[in-house]
Amino acid sequence: MSSSRLNNRADSHFRAQEEHELENLGKKAWDNPVYDGSPSTALKIRAIYNPKSILENPYENIESFGEPPPYQDKTRQEDGKKHKPFCGCCYHVFKGIRGLWGTTLTENTAENRELYVKTTLRELMVYILFLVDICLLTYGMTSSNTYYYTKVMSSLFLESAADNGVNFQSIGSMADFWAYAQGPLLDGLYWTKWYNNESLNHSPHSFIYYENLLLGVARIRQLKVQNNSCVVHKDFKDDISGCYDVYSQEKEDTRSFGLINGTAWTYHSEDELGGSFHWGKITSYSGGGYYTDLDVTKQQSVRALQTLKDNLWLDRGTRAVFIDFSVYNANINLFCVLRLVVEFPATGGAIPSWQIRTVKLIRYVSGWDYFIIACEVIFCVFIFYYIVEEILELRIHKFKYFTSIWNILDVVVILLSLVAIAFHIFRTIEVNRLMGKLLKQPNTYADFEFLAFWQTQYNNMNAVNLFFAWIKIFKYISFNKTMTQLSSTLARCAKDILGFAIMFFIVFFAYAQLGYLLFGTQVENFSTFVKCIFTQFRIILGDFDYDAIDNANRILGPIYFVTYVFFVFFVLLNMFLAIINDTYSEVKEELSNQKNELQFSDILKQGYNRTLLKLKLKKERISDVQKALQSGSKELEFEDFKNSLKEMGHAEHEITAAFSKFDQDGNQILDEEEQNRMRHELEEKRVALNAEIESLGRSYGSNKLEEGVNLADMKNNQTSRVNSVSQEEFQTLVKRVQQLEHSIDSTMSKIDAMVIKLEMLERNKLKRKDLMGKLLDNINKEEQLNQEELFHRNLDQLVKEEQDDYKTPQKLKNDLTGISSGNRNSLHPMQGLPGSQNAVINTRLHSNSHF
Repeated sequence: MSSSRLNNRADSHFRAQEEHELENLGKKAWDNPVYDGSPSTALKIRAIYNPKSILENPYENIESFGEPPPYQDKTRQEDGKKHKPFCGCCYHVFKGIRGLWGTTLTENTAENRELYVKTTLRELMVYILFLVDICLLTYGMTSSNTYYYTKVMSSLFLESAADNGVNFQSIGSMADFWAYAQGPLLDGLYWTKWYNNESLNHSPHSFIYYENLLLGVARIRQLKVQNNSCVVHKDFKDDISGCYDVYSQEKEDTRSFGLINGTAWTYHSEDELGGSFHWGKITSYSGGGYYTDLDVTKQQSVRALQTLKDNLWLDRGTRAVFIDFSVYNANINLFCVLRLVVEFPATGGAIPSWQIRTVKLIRYVSGWDYFIIACEVIFCVFIFYYIVEEILELRIHKFKYFTSIWNILDVVVILLSLVAIAFHIFRTIEVNRLMGKLLKQPNTYADFEFLAFWQTQYNNMNAVNLFFAWIKIFKYISFNKTMTQLSSTLARCAKDILGFAIMFFIVFFAYAQLGYLLFGTQVENFSTFVKCIFTQFRIILGDFDYDAIDNANRILGPIYFVTYVFFVFFVLLNMFLAIINDTYSEVKEELSNQKNELQFSDILKQGYNRTLLKLKLKKERISDVQKALQSGSKELEFEDFKNSLKEMGHAEHEITAAFSKFDQDGNQILDEEEQNRMRHELEEKRVALNAEIESLGRSYGSNKLEEGVNLADMKNNQTSRVNSVSQEEFQTLVKRVQQLEHSIDSTMSKIDAMVIKLEMLERNKLKRKDLMGKLLDNINKEEQLNQEELFHRNLDQLVKEEQDDYKTPQKLKNDLTGISSGNRNSLHPMQGLPGSQNAVINTRLHSNSHF
């Protein structure tokens, strides 16, 4: 085997290996991962303009920058006839309408940072308008008068005391209830006279505090449970005759009792009364029961209440009494719906509670209300706009759309808004129905409780919707890295916090159960398990009653408090803060090391540059026209004027328009007066442009930008003079050149990365060749040593054979001369060999040396 053959085999082996490596790399062998990929990858390098390939047609998107050059008009028109199935006007209208819903999820902003920022800013501006509109709607439904109205009503009906000193808040028995009902309640409901006993407008209706009309009459309703609804132990059956369990709808008493001659003694279901359930302090109650409506006059109402009291309307089976009435204040257009509840638990005694809902049910009265109508119409338009936007995004991204929390928040806001619109329509219809019924029957009970309840839920829903709407602003300001610190910190530490929260709540709920079992029978804050949870959160915030805990259990109380504060407050809570603090430090460090991408300030700078450039171009045009007028002749012909400006790069139609503006007689010649008028007007425009440029520079306060624009302006003027193109074409070409420059930079970066990879492959190839060369050298040396050993062994064997042949006894006896010559031949065996044998030896030596 020769060394040249081994080298050829090594080369073929290296070439095959390189081809195999390139084949494994595939197309990625020519891609630089640093400059390839979308912004979602770890390495984000974005350019202001889209770094597309330089092999693309540079005039593919020329319409986005302005009018096409003149030499492309004909081609554009022919292509438009071939590819547009409808007229150009309809196409542009459709394109404009489609652009209204352009968002970062519907537009291709992955490789164009400027388009991404501009699209986000446009979304932010639209969303701010929507946010302002929803704020006007939400705050338009509320008023500072709402609080004072509620306070006045609560002060009158909750704090007014009877002759025995009992007010509604201090009711503790059935006797206290009757004292309150026959005293402060009736006094607060019926205001028919002034403080000097004069009648109020000669009207039978009651005006509470002289301003609040009592709508209809008040209603008193009670709920009862059946006797023997619970089981009495056999040891006490002789002493206890009846058993009344805690209230539940299954154990509710529906039998008539007492006088059995009116609604107060006959049960009516919830459907018959049109009532609604009530969530009390002890349990929930249905909307049915036994009821009586008070009279329009106070005297009749006093007699009705006395009748109920005398006939034992309240007994051991009574579990709750409801007092419902509504008032309306026309001064502030507000309804106040009151419900006073007294619960009689199975333990005995009484527990008072109340609900006072001040709502605005009649919406359109004042001028401000009609302004709110316009806001509501705009709100519906915005909701339609966002519904279409979300449908487009959902159609593009399919189920991946729901992987973003912001998209889910968008859907929630839209759904809540649709429910609000539906309830608004329902509320308007229902209020009109109730008011119509009340006008027909003014002496009946006006049930606004159901409507006030849902109006309150509607206000709560609007509050939540407005909260989400404000939080959604973070979606549109996330392009700034400073604004992403909060979301990035929470997203990164979410797993750590979730894992630690499990340990935290194990300890937290263990202490909650301990507190409930230790202090639940004596401390109100620990009376239920839910109250225990909130009480422990209050302890973390420093709001607690240690004396109540200590009095409930003097041994385990202090131990519970000290250990809870130590483990939960000093250990677990601070570990939460440590996790968030460490994550925030990491996020802040990473953001400080990241390369600054295109920010909102950069967009402002670019807008400033463009505005300043346009102003300077206008100023340059004015200067060119002034130079053309400096010929000194009294009459300036159109041809001379046109030729002078054409050499400076102005378009012919601009020159013609400027000339015809001042050529009043139309003779294609500017006389001295017309030239002076043109000079005067041009000078005024130049001074105005200088003032505008100086004002723009002062408002922005950046001299560097102005210098950069001056340099660009000089280049633009020089290029326009050389090529003699119009200003619109020049601006289009400048933008295309800037795009091509960024594309070339991106391509050169990829080429550099490819060259680096090839150099690495070449170095690896040379290293392998050197290694193989050393290996071949070692093989050649070993073969040479083996050949030399074989040659010496064969030679020694031949010499021995020849010596044996010439030392026979016969030859020694026959020829003495031969003996002497044989001795000489023994000293030089190579000379005494026969010719054939010598030839064989020479042949072998020659072949070995050749090998």
